[in-house]
Amino acid sequence: MAVKPKRVAIMLDLQWPYKRHASTFAGTQQFAKEHDWHSIIDEFAHDTLPKRRGKAIPYDGVIARANHELADRANRLGVPVVNMWASSPVWNKVPGIFPDFDASGQIKAEHFLSRGLSNFAAMTAYKNRGERMEVTQFRKLIEQRGYHCSVANSPQSLSRTLDHWKRTKQLVESWMDHWVLPIGVMVGGENLGRLVVQMCHDRGWRVPQDVAIIAGQNEGNLCENPSPSMTSMEFGYERLGYRCAKLLQHLMNGGTAPKRPIYLSPSGLVVRESTDFHAVQDKLVAQALDYISRNCHRHIGQHDVSRAVKAETRTLQLRFRKFLDSPIATEIRRVRIERAKRELVQSDRRIEHIARDVGFKTANRMCEIFRRELGITPTHYRKERQIRSAP
Repeated sequence: MAVKPKRVAIMLDLQWPYKRHASTFAGTQQFAKEHDWHSIIDEFAHDTLPKRRGKAIPYDGVIARANHELADRANRLGVPVVNMWASSPVWNKVPGIFPDFDASGQIKAEHFLSRGLSNFAAMTAYKNRGERMEVTQFRKLIEQRGYHCSVANSPQSLSRTLDHWKRTKQLVESWMDHWVLPIGVMVGGENLGRLVVQMCHDRGWRVPQDVAIIAGQNEGNLCENPSPSMTSMEFGYERLGYRCAKLLQHLMNGGTAPKRPIYLSPSGLVVRESTDFHAVQDKLVAQALDYISRNCHRHIGQHDVSRAVKAETRTLQLRFRKFLDSPIATEIRRVRIERAKRELVQSDRRIEHIARDVGFKTANRMCEIFRRELGITPTHYRKERQIRSAP
Protein backbone atom coordinates (compact mmCIF):
# COMPACT_ATOMS: atom_id res chain seq x y z
CA MET A 1 0.00 0.00 0.00
CA ALA A 2 1.34 3.44 -0.94
CA VAL A 3 2.54 5.61 1.92
CA LYS A 4 0.45 8.73 2.33
CA PRO A 5 2.58 11.91 1.95
CA LYS A 6 3.21 13.90 5.10
CA ARG A 7 1.30 17.15 5.24
CA VAL A 8 3.63 19.84 6.57
CA ALA A 9 2.71 23.47 7.23
CA ILE A 10 5.33 26.12 6.42
CA MET A 11 4.92 29.30 8.49
CA LEU A 12 7.97 31.50 7.73
CA ASP A 13 6.60 35.00 7.13
CA LEU A 14 7.45 34.73 3.42
CA GLN A 15 6.13 38.17 2.50
CA TRP A 16 9.56 39.43 3.64
CA PRO A 17 12.14 38.52 0.98
CA TYR A 18 14.97 37.95 3.48
CA LYS A 19 17.34 35.00 3.36
CA ARG A 20 16.33 33.98 6.84
CA HIS A 21 12.81 33.49 5.46
CA ALA A 22 13.05 32.67 1.75
CA SER A 23 16.28 30.64 1.84
CA THR A 24 15.11 28.67 4.86
CA PHE A 25 11.96 27.90 2.87
CA ALA A 26 14.10 26.75 -0.07
CA GLY A 27 15.98 24.36 2.21
CA THR A 28 12.73 22.88 3.54
CA GLN A 29 11.50 22.36 -0.01
CA GLN A 30 14.64 20.53 -1.04
CA PHE A 31 14.04 18.05 1.79
CA ALA A 32 10.31 17.94 0.99
CA LYS A 33 11.00 16.86 -2.61
CA GLU A 34 13.39 14.16 -1.45
CA HIS A 35 10.83 12.74 1.01
CA ASP A 36 7.58 13.29 -0.88
CA TRP A 37 6.06 15.77 1.53
CA HIS A 38 2.95 17.76 0.75
CA SER A 39 4.05 21.26 1.81
CA ILE A 40 1.39 23.84 2.59
CA ILE A 41 2.38 27.49 3.04
CA ASP A 42 0.24 28.69 5.94
CA GLU A 43 1.33 31.89 7.70
CA PHE A 44 -1.48 31.36 10.22
CA ALA A 45 -0.89 27.71 11.05
CA HIS A 46 -1.35 28.62 14.72
CA ASP A 47 -4.98 29.44 13.90
CA THR A 48 -5.51 26.63 11.37
CA LEU A 49 -4.71 24.00 13.98
CA PRO A 50 -7.86 23.25 16.04
CA LYS A 51 -7.92 24.49 19.62
CA ARG A 52 -8.51 21.03 21.04
CA ARG A 53 -8.59 17.35 20.13
CA GLY A 54 -11.69 15.91 18.48
CA LYS A 55 -11.46 17.88 15.25
CA ALA A 56 -9.50 16.88 12.17
CA ILE A 57 -5.84 17.85 12.45
CA PRO A 58 -4.75 19.28 9.06
CA TYR A 59 -0.97 18.83 9.46
CA ASP A 60 1.44 16.12 10.50
CA GLY A 61 4.03 18.73 11.45
CA VAL A 62 4.96 22.39 11.23
CA ILE A 63 8.15 24.32 10.47
CA ALA A 64 7.69 27.85 11.70
CA ARG A 65 8.76 31.13 13.14
CA ALA A 66 6.98 29.82 16.20
CA ASN A 67 4.78 31.91 18.48
CA HIS A 68 3.07 31.09 21.78
CA GLU A 69 -0.26 30.12 20.21
CA LEU A 70 1.33 27.69 17.78
CA ALA A 71 3.41 26.11 20.53
CA ASP A 72 0.39 25.72 22.83
CA ARG A 73 -2.00 24.29 20.21
CA ALA A 74 0.58 21.94 18.72
CA ASN A 75 1.50 20.65 22.17
CA ARG A 76 -2.15 19.94 23.05
CA LEU A 77 -2.69 18.14 19.73
CA GLY A 78 0.61 16.26 19.70
CA VAL A 79 1.69 17.89 16.43
CA PRO A 80 5.50 18.24 16.20
CA VAL A 81 6.87 21.72 15.53
CA VAL A 82 10.38 22.82 14.60
CA ASN A 83 11.21 26.48 15.22
CA MET A 84 13.79 28.38 13.13
CA TRP A 85 13.32 31.85 14.66
CA ALA A 86 15.98 32.63 17.26
CA SER A 87 13.99 35.61 18.61
CA SER A 88 10.85 33.53 19.02
CA PRO A 89 9.12 33.94 22.41
CA VAL A 90 9.17 30.12 22.65
CA TRP A 91 12.75 29.60 21.42
CA ASN A 92 13.57 27.42 24.44
CA LYS A 93 10.21 25.59 24.62
CA VAL A 94 9.92 24.20 21.08
CA PRO A 95 12.59 22.13 19.26
CA GLY A 96 14.61 24.63 17.25
CA ILE A 97 17.52 24.98 14.88
CA PHE A 98 19.24 28.37 14.70
CA PRO A 99 22.39 29.94 13.29
CA ASP A 100 25.33 29.90 15.70
CA PHE A 101 25.33 33.60 16.51
CA ASP A 102 28.01 33.13 19.16
CA ALA A 103 30.41 31.81 16.50
CA SER A 104 29.42 34.63 14.14
CA GLY A 105 30.27 37.28 16.74
CA GLN A 106 33.66 35.70 17.31
CA ILE A 107 34.42 35.49 13.58
CA LYS A 108 33.58 39.17 13.11
CA ALA A 109 35.77 40.21 16.04
CA GLU A 110 38.68 38.11 14.77
CA HIS A 111 38.32 39.64 11.31
CA PHE A 112 38.57 43.18 12.68
CA LEU A 113 41.45 42.28 14.97
CA SER A 114 43.31 40.74 12.03
CA ARG A 115 42.99 44.10 10.28
CA GLY A 116 44.99 45.73 13.07
CA LEU A 117 42.08 47.73 14.54
CA SER A 118 42.02 48.75 18.19
CA ASN A 119 38.77 50.77 18.36
CA PHE A 120 35.39 49.04 18.03
CA ALA A 121 31.66 49.73 18.06
CA ALA A 122 28.53 47.60 17.61
CA MET A 123 24.84 48.37 17.09
CA THR A 124 22.13 45.73 17.03
CA ALA A 125 18.34 45.60 17.35
CA TYR A 126 17.47 45.34 21.04
CA LYS A 127 14.60 42.88 20.38
CA ASN A 128 16.68 40.57 18.19
CA ARG A 129 17.99 37.68 20.30
CA GLY A 130 20.40 36.46 17.61
CA GLU A 131 21.99 39.88 17.23
CA ARG A 132 22.28 40.20 21.03
CA MET A 133 24.11 36.85 21.14
CA GLU A 134 26.40 38.04 18.35
CA VAL A 135 27.33 41.31 19.99
CA THR A 136 27.90 39.62 23.37
CA GLN A 137 30.53 37.30 21.90
CA PHE A 138 31.95 40.08 19.72
CA ARG A 139 32.39 42.33 22.73
CA LYS A 140 33.74 39.51 24.90
CA LEU A 141 36.56 38.70 22.47
CA ILE A 142 37.37 42.38 21.90
CA GLU A 143 37.64 42.97 25.64
CA GLN A 144 39.73 39.82 26.13
CA ARG A 145 42.26 41.41 23.79
CA GLY A 146 42.34 44.50 25.99
CA TYR A 147 40.15 46.82 23.88
CA HIS A 148 36.82 48.60 24.42
CA CYS A 149 33.67 48.25 22.33
CA SER A 150 31.00 50.98 22.24
CA VAL A 151 27.65 49.15 22.11
CA ALA A 152 24.30 50.73 21.21
CA ASN A 153 20.83 49.40 20.40
CA SER A 154 18.64 50.23 17.43
CA PRO A 155 14.92 49.66 16.87
CA GLN A 156 14.03 46.51 14.89
CA SER A 157 12.43 48.63 12.16
CA LEU A 158 14.30 51.75 11.12
CA SER A 159 11.61 53.62 9.23
CA ARG A 160 8.00 52.89 10.19
CA THR A 161 7.24 56.62 9.91
CA LEU A 162 9.19 59.75 9.04
CA ASP A 163 9.46 60.68 12.73
CA HIS A 164 10.67 57.17 13.53
CA TRP A 165 13.32 57.46 10.79
CA LYS A 166 14.51 60.81 12.15
CA ARG A 167 14.80 59.37 15.67
CA THR A 168 16.80 56.44 14.31
CA LYS A 169 19.24 58.80 12.59
CA GLN A 170 19.62 60.83 15.79
CA LEU A 171 20.35 57.62 17.69
CA VAL A 172 23.05 56.64 15.19
CA GLU A 173 24.49 60.18 15.21
CA SER A 174 24.83 60.11 18.99
CA TRP A 175 26.53 56.69 18.84
CA MET A 176 28.97 57.86 16.16
CA ASP A 177 29.89 60.97 18.16
CA HIS A 178 31.79 58.72 20.59
CA TRP A 179 33.88 56.87 17.99
CA VAL A 180 37.66 57.07 17.85
CA LEU A 181 39.01 56.54 14.33
CA PRO A 182 40.06 54.23 12.75
CA ILE A 183 37.34 51.91 14.04
CA GLY A 184 35.77 48.53 13.31
CA VAL A 185 31.98 48.65 13.39
CA MET A 186 29.62 45.67 13.60
CA VAL A 187 26.04 46.43 12.55
CA GLY A 188 23.12 44.02 12.87
CA GLY A 189 21.32 44.59 9.55
CA GLU A 190 22.20 45.65 6.02
CA ASN A 191 19.77 48.59 6.02
CA LEU A 192 21.38 49.95 9.17
CA GLY A 193 24.80 49.28 7.66
CA ARG A 194 23.93 51.35 4.59
CA LEU A 195 22.70 54.18 6.83
CA VAL A 196 25.98 54.11 8.77
CA VAL A 197 28.00 54.20 5.53
CA GLN A 198 26.06 57.24 4.30
CA MET A 199 26.42 59.03 7.62
CA CYS A 200 30.17 58.35 7.55
CA HIS A 201 30.29 59.99 4.11
CA ASP A 202 28.34 62.97 5.48
CA ARG A 203 31.03 63.43 8.14
CA GLY A 204 33.85 63.12 5.64
CA TRP A 205 34.91 59.74 7.06
CA ARG A 206 36.27 57.17 4.63
CA VAL A 207 35.05 53.58 4.45
CA PRO A 208 37.07 51.45 5.13
CA GLN A 209 40.15 53.60 5.87
CA ASP A 210 38.48 55.40 8.80
CA VAL A 211 35.51 53.13 9.45
CA ALA A 212 35.55 49.41 8.60
CA ILE A 213 32.04 47.93 8.62
CA ILE A 214 30.55 44.43 8.83
CA ALA A 215 26.78 44.40 8.42
CA GLY A 216 23.94 41.94 8.18
CA GLN A 217 23.46 38.46 6.80
CA ASN A 218 24.72 38.73 3.23
CA GLU A 219 21.61 40.00 1.48
CA GLY A 220 23.27 40.30 -1.93
CA ASN A 221 21.80 43.49 -3.40
CA LEU A 222 22.16 45.52 -0.22
CA CYS A 223 25.70 44.26 0.38
CA GLU A 224 26.96 44.82 -3.17
CA ASN A 225 25.41 48.23 -3.89
CA PRO A 226 26.02 51.11 -3.75
CA SER A 227 29.79 51.36 -3.38
CA PRO A 228 31.52 50.51 -1.13
CA SER A 229 30.29 46.92 -0.99
CA MET A 230 29.77 45.66 2.57
CA THR A 231 31.42 42.70 4.27
CA SER A 232 28.71 40.45 5.69
CA MET A 233 28.08 37.09 7.37
CA GLU A 234 26.69 34.21 5.33
CA PHE A 235 24.77 31.85 7.61
CA GLY A 236 23.65 29.34 4.97
CA TYR A 237 19.91 29.46 5.58
CA GLU A 238 19.19 26.80 2.94
CA ARG A 239 21.16 24.38 5.13
CA LEU A 240 19.22 25.54 8.18
CA GLY A 241 15.90 24.95 6.41
CA TYR A 242 17.00 21.50 5.29
CA ARG A 243 18.06 20.61 8.83
CA CYS A 244 14.75 21.89 10.24
CA ALA A 245 12.91 19.62 7.83
CA LYS A 246 15.14 16.69 8.70
CA LEU A 247 14.48 17.18 12.40
CA LEU A 248 10.73 17.47 11.77
CA GLN A 249 10.77 14.18 9.82
CA HIS A 250 12.50 12.58 12.81
CA LEU A 251 9.83 13.94 15.19
CA MET A 252 6.91 12.97 12.92
CA ASN A 253 8.30 9.42 12.86
CA GLY A 254 8.15 9.28 16.65
CA GLY A 255 11.72 10.33 17.40
CA THR A 256 12.81 12.12 20.56
CA ALA A 257 13.16 15.89 20.48
CA PRO A 258 16.60 17.34 21.28
CA LYS A 259 16.85 18.70 24.81
CA ARG A 260 18.40 21.97 23.66
CA PRO A 261 18.27 24.11 20.51
CA ILE A 262 20.68 23.10 17.75
CA TYR A 263 23.02 25.83 16.53
CA LEU A 264 24.56 25.57 13.04
CA SER A 265 27.96 27.08 12.28
CA PRO A 266 27.84 30.05 9.88
CA SER A 267 29.12 29.44 6.37
CA GLY A 268 31.62 32.24 6.84
CA LEU A 269 32.32 35.92 6.39
CA VAL A 270 31.96 37.29 2.85
CA VAL A 271 34.70 39.91 2.76
CA ARG A 272 34.05 42.99 0.62
CA GLU A 273 35.31 46.56 0.27
CA SER A 274 34.03 47.84 3.62
CA THR A 275 36.77 45.94 5.51
CA ASP A 276 39.45 45.76 2.80
CA PHE A 277 41.95 47.74 4.84
CA HIS A 278 44.69 47.21 7.43
CA ALA A 279 44.60 49.80 10.20
CA VAL A 280 48.26 49.66 11.15
CA GLN A 281 50.13 52.74 12.32
CA ASP A 282 53.37 51.50 10.78
CA LYS A 283 53.45 52.12 7.01
CA LEU A 284 55.98 49.35 6.42
CA VAL A 285 53.77 46.76 8.12
CA ALA A 286 50.71 48.07 6.21
CA GLN A 287 52.59 47.66 2.90
CA ALA A 288 53.63 44.14 3.90
CA LEU A 289 50.06 43.18 4.80
CA ASP A 290 48.84 44.50 1.48
CA TYR A 291 51.49 42.43 -0.33
CA ILE A 292 50.50 39.29 1.61
CA SER A 293 46.82 39.84 0.83
CA ARG A 294 47.52 40.13 -2.91
CA ASN A 295 50.11 37.33 -3.13
CA CYS A 296 49.28 34.70 -0.50
CA HIS A 297 48.22 32.29 -3.27
CA ARG A 298 51.84 32.20 -4.41
CA HIS A 299 54.64 30.30 -2.68
CA ILE A 300 55.85 33.21 -0.53
CA GLY A 301 57.60 33.41 2.81
CA GLN A 302 58.93 36.07 5.15
CA HIS A 303 61.93 36.87 2.94
CA ASP A 304 59.69 37.44 -0.11
CA VAL A 305 57.54 39.85 1.89
CA SER A 306 60.61 41.70 3.17
CA ARG A 307 62.05 42.08 -0.33
CA ALA A 308 58.72 43.33 -1.63
CA VAL A 309 58.69 46.22 0.85
CA LYS A 310 62.46 46.79 0.62
CA ALA A 311 63.22 45.96 4.26
CA GLU A 312 65.49 43.62 6.15
CA THR A 313 63.62 40.50 7.26
CA ARG A 314 64.67 40.96 10.89
CA THR A 315 63.49 44.58 10.87
CA LEU A 316 60.11 43.64 9.42
CA GLN A 317 59.71 40.78 11.89
CA LEU A 318 60.29 43.17 14.78
CA ARG A 319 57.71 45.61 13.34
CA PHE A 320 55.16 42.78 12.93
CA ARG A 321 55.64 41.68 16.54
CA LYS A 322 55.36 45.25 17.79
CA PHE A 323 52.23 46.25 15.85
CA LEU A 324 50.46 42.91 15.30
CA ASP A 325 51.92 40.77 18.10
CA SER A 326 52.58 37.98 15.59
CA PRO A 327 55.27 37.00 13.06
CA ILE A 328 55.04 37.40 9.27
CA ALA A 329 54.42 33.69 8.73
CA THR A 330 51.36 33.76 10.98
CA GLU A 331 49.73 36.48 8.86
CA ILE A 332 50.47 34.59 5.63
CA ARG A 333 48.92 31.45 7.10
CA ARG A 334 45.89 33.33 8.43
CA VAL A 335 45.07 34.87 5.04
CA ARG A 336 45.42 31.49 3.34
CA ILE A 337 43.12 29.84 5.88
CA GLU A 338 40.45 32.52 5.44
CA ARG A 339 40.52 32.18 1.65
CA ALA A 340 40.43 28.39 1.88
CA LYS A 341 37.43 28.56 4.22
CA ARG A 342 35.52 30.76 1.76
CA GLU A 343 36.37 28.45 -1.15
CA LEU A 344 35.31 25.35 0.80
CA VAL A 345 31.91 26.84 1.60
CA GLN A 346 31.17 28.75 -1.59
CA SER A 347 32.29 26.17 -4.15
CA ASP A 348 32.33 22.42 -4.80
CA ARG A 349 35.93 22.44 -6.00
CA ARG A 350 38.22 19.60 -4.99
CA ILE A 351 40.23 20.22 -1.84
CA GLU A 352 43.57 19.68 -3.56
CA HIS A 353 42.69 22.40 -6.10
CA ILE A 354 41.69 24.83 -3.34
CA ALA A 355 44.88 24.05 -1.41
CA ARG A 356 46.99 24.82 -4.45
CA ASP A 357 45.17 28.02 -5.36
CA VAL A 358 45.25 29.59 -1.87
CA GLY A 359 48.95 28.85 -1.38
CA PHE A 360 49.14 25.66 0.67
CA LYS A 361 50.47 23.69 -2.35
CA THR A 362 49.05 20.30 -1.25
CA ALA A 363 45.84 19.02 0.33
CA ASN A 364 47.89 17.29 3.04
CA ARG A 365 49.54 20.56 4.03
CA MET A 366 46.18 22.37 4.16
CA CYS A 367 44.72 19.52 6.23
CA GLU A 368 47.65 19.74 8.65
CA ILE A 369 47.19 23.50 9.07
CA PHE A 370 43.40 23.21 9.51
CA ARG A 371 43.81 20.53 12.18
CA ARG A 372 46.33 22.59 14.07
CA GLU A 373 44.61 25.98 13.77
CA LEU A 374 40.91 25.05 13.70
CA GLY A 375 40.82 21.58 15.23
CA ILE A 376 39.06 20.05 12.20
CA THR A 377 39.93 18.92 8.67
CA PRO A 378 38.96 20.92 5.55
CA THR A 379 36.52 18.13 4.66
CA HIS A 380 34.83 18.38 8.05
CA TYR A 381 34.73 22.18 7.82
CA ARG A 382 32.93 21.94 4.46
CA LYS A 383 30.60 19.16 5.61
CA GLU A 384 29.48 21.18 8.65
CA ARG A 385 28.27 23.88 6.30
CA GLN A 386 26.60 21.75 3.64
CA ILE A 387 22.84 21.47 3.41
CA ARG A 388 22.67 17.73 4.02
CA SER A 389 25.03 17.58 6.98
CA ALA A 390 23.78 15.34 9.77
CA PRO A 391 22.24 16.71 12.99
